[in-house]
Amino acid sequence: MIEIILYILLLLTVVAALVVVFADNLVSSVIGLSIFSSSLVVIFVIFQAPDVALTEIVIGSGITTGLFIITIDKTGGGKE
Repeated sequence: MIEIILYILLLLTVVAALVVVFADNLVSSVIGLSIFSSSLVVIFVIFQAPDVALTEIVIGSGITTGLFIITIDKTGGGKE
């Protein structure tokens, strides 16, 4: 059962990474990056690495996403 959940999470991680790379909108890329980080957190918890999961959720999902959103807002979102 846990293998099925792990395969679904790995598929979600790959799809989120593809969204980050191929998205036309910067906000969509940041949301994809947040989903990528969140799925990694669940994978780390499954692999019984709570310290790595805690670090990833704070830095990867929280701080990085917030800083990217603030940067996109301050710079105009790449619009010329």
